[in-house]
Amino acid sequence: MRLKNVPGSKEYIAESDFVIHDEKEQKGRLLEYFSNDNPIHIEIGMGKGQFIYEMAKNNPFINYIGIEKYSSVLIRAIQKMEAEPLANLMFIRMDAEDIVDVFCEKEVDRIYLNFSDPWPKDRHAKRRLESRQFLERYKKILKEDGVIEFKTDNNELFEFALEEVKEANWQLLACTRDLHADAELSEGNVMTEYEAKFSAQGNPINKYIIKY
Repeated sequence: MRLKNVPGSKEYIAESDFVIHDEKEQKGRLLEYFSNDNPIHIEIGMGKGQFIYEMAKNNPFINYIGIEKYSSVLIRAIQKMEAEPLANLMFIRMDAEDIVDVFCEKEVDRIYLNFSDPWPKDRHAKRRLESRQFLERYKKILKEDGVIEFKTDNNELFEFALEEVKEANWQLLACTRDLHADAELSEGNVMTEYEAKFSAQGNPINKYIIKY
């Protein structure tokens, strides 16, 4: 879901110290922004940043990078950071299709996909962040034991994602059709803005964890 255009958002982002600029030119240098060798976790399509901000706050020895395509959404995450900065969180404004141009091979420990755009028309299937085309990209940047965690309330998208896991020869490590009723997978769960909204409406949340 897109927010309306926020006037001046691109300029605001361009001046922010919490954003990695010229991201393709920074390939291989991302850890320099954190001044440590801690693991890198990324969220693709982070929305207004509630999830990744809370994850970074709760896990100070993990470096988090939030990726968002839309300036009008990213600006909200930047404002969170301005109010209470975290040393282990940075943002990138980019299209997920360019992920292998920004991250090095075997650089990322974990990828989060939360409530992604379902792209409901069949002809747009390859645009879905859970498609085999994107799984191929993720495989290049994930470490050998790296995993992907995916959450959605969209049952059709979840069925599609599970089929893509099989077709792309990834391993399904965990799966639930009702995350908040699953004692093991819900432990320590951090909710996104959409998750809180959909759960309050009584919608069960699907989740999987996969590795290659």
